[in-house]
Amino acid sequence: MTSADFLEGLQEQTAFFASAVATDEGEWIVKGFIDVYQRVYTISLDTKVVSKVLELLLFPMLKDFAAKHGLLVELAPQQNFYPDLTFIHSPSNSRFALDIKSTYRKSETQVNGMTLGAFTGYFRKRDSGKNTLYPYGQYAGHFLLGVIYTKCDEASDERKQFTLADLARIPSVIKEFCFFAQPKYKVASARPGSGNTRNIGPVTSIDDLVNGAGPFAELGEDVYDDYWMYFLNKDMARALGTPRPYTDLKSYLAYKTRGVDVLREHKSLIEEMESDSIGQPADDEES
Repeated sequence: MTSADFLEGLQEQTAFFASAVATDEGEWIVKGFIDVYQRVYTISLDTKVVSKVLELLLFPMLKDFAAKHGLLVELAPQQNFYPDLTFIHSPSNSRFALDIKSTYRKSETQVNGMTLGAFTGYFRKRDSGKNTLYPYGQYAGHFLLGVIYTKCDEASDERKQFTLADLARIPSVIKEFCFFAQPKYKVASARPGSGNTRNIGPVTSIDDLVNGAGPFAELGEDVYDDYWMYFLNKDMARALGTPRPYTDLKSYLAYKTRGVDVLREHKSLIEEMESDSIGQPADDEES
């Protein structure tokens, strides 16, 4: 199985997710938390709470997706490990990483934003198993299952309690779901997730998210990898005592092309230098 095959199958599956988590009216089927006395507590609009409950709803459907396509699925062993789910195609021994991320609409065309994972740690040390189920470099593809929803602010009142008899009149705190699946690099922006974090930020246009039309979609995954592997936020640059080499794609282009013309001009000389140095000891080595 190739990354393209995996993505195609996942995108087909996302078409059924909305109907599985929403009523015919588009409201969330989850109404709250229930205790042993059958009291129902409404769900907070806190994005972390909403995201976790959405994940719990999606896991059984993703398990069915795996079975349908002959894939084994493994969950992250700990909360902060990457990725959320690992899919393994045994015949080819290919691994596919999937993170589930959710965000809410700020308008008809824009979302609030989310994070696409760290650009340090395992992202840079791709043969390391620290904080990841398998080393980053052992995955054939890195994908995002995104969930976009609309918040119902007027429905959120955590002080209210209900009984099971009230179930039909308990308001849903979110509605109008849109699911999409894309390779991470295709929905990534050239800026961190928020503030001075060490997380990759996504594009915030709903169309660009759904269609995988971020700036790296045209530039390719190699450019995405190179850009984020050497990106420094303010704190990182300050700790190293160095200016930030670039802060966006325009300054990245300038950084990457600086001196290239001179190097090309002297290509033959450089190649000759490299050739002459083969097998020669360094100045500080014994001859």
